Amino acid sequence: MTEPEQANHAHAFLLPDQLDALIERLREQGYRTVGPRVVDGAIVYRDVERADELPHGYIDTQDGGRYRLVRDEDAGAFDHVVGPDSLKRFVFPSCDTVLRADLQDGSWTMTPAGLPDEPVAVIGVRGCDLQALAVTDRVFLEGPYVDPLYEARRRNMFLVAVNCRRAAATCFCHSMNTGPAAGGGFDLALSELADGFVVESGSAAGDELIATAGWPAPDTARLEQARAQTAQLEAEMHARDGVVRDDGAMSRQRSLDTEGIHDLLLGRLSHARWEDIGDRCLACSNCTMVCPTCFCSSVEEVSDLAGEHVTRERSWASCFTAEHSYMNSGTVRKSIASRYRQWLTHKLASWHDQFGMSGCTGCGRCITWCPVGIDLTEEVAAIRD
Repeated sequence: MTEPEQANHAHAFLLPDQLDALIERLREQGYRTVGPRVVDGAIVYRDVERADELPHGYIDTQDGGRYRLVRDEDAGAFDHVVGPDSLKRFVFPSCDTVLRADLQDGSWTMTPAGLPDEPVAVIGVRGCDLQALAVTDRVFLEGPYVDPLYEARRRNMFLVAVNCRRAAATCFCHSMNTGPAAGGGFDLALSELADGFVVESGSAAGDELIATAGWPAPDTARLEQARAQTAQLEAEMHARDGVVRDDGAMSRQRSLDTEGIHDLLLGRLSHARWEDIGDRCLACSNCTMVCPTCFCSSVEEVSDLAGEHVTRERSWASCFTAEHSYMNSGTVRKSIASRYRQWLTHKLASWHDQFGMSGCTGCGRCITWCPVGIDLTEEVAAIRD
């Protein structure tokens, strides 16, 4: 597991063709290496064994209900932003076996699921997703009950972050103070320059990898350039009110005013905007599936045909389904408007009461992957006004 950020960690500089050396070194240490790859028209996390499998020459254009990959010969290995995948599926899989029951000699034997022990190194993690991992750590590790499956997977992770040098129209990490630079919680962080990668360590494991690899330290000019490009992007995100899509249309850079947002949302539960959103929302649950911090789940028993072996399986669930609020008297949140209100007020308001932090990291996935383009930032602004 990544350690808390410490001062005076190591730095290195890699030439473009030395990314293979980084992947190879991680694999030599026993890690399964995972990184961004182009699959079925999207950039998602998949196993990576060579640097040429990374999405060199691709950028993504995103807007409400819209995601497209575009070829750009000037794009580097990490000039895309975020796709539908996040770190959530590596620490909290969409389906997980938590218990096994076997009928033997007329009696049942219960066996807890074995703890996962495969070390995984994830390459290409963004600042917003590092914060999302901090959020799920708070949920699964830092409360009164620790989830052993999550804990085992989290302990075996090595995180290679990337400092963003471009943003999609749906990104609002600058509003949530989670990006575009990786703020901490990583083992290594890469800043992609025209002639290579500045590597910054964020943990003892990262220090050790740099030391044993023998990579040279970056010169002062490259260090300053790496810091300046993310600082410039953040300034542009704060300043610009429109970005050009690949089809020539204009779309504003999203931002979210978080001032007093807790009391704002919980104090306006009868606002007319909730019904307006409910008329547009399909309750498809896409937003909760792609959200890197949503953690609702359901548990069911799955039996074999003979009824002698049963597994208890935990699967992702969503507060947008009617079944999620079902109690002995029936469904509590009967309307789509009430379900959207539950999701948004929990994510941005009552999450603070429950976990002492926001449940949103500004990644913008819920905007991009909503089929009808419902925009969280727009809805909050409407309720505020």
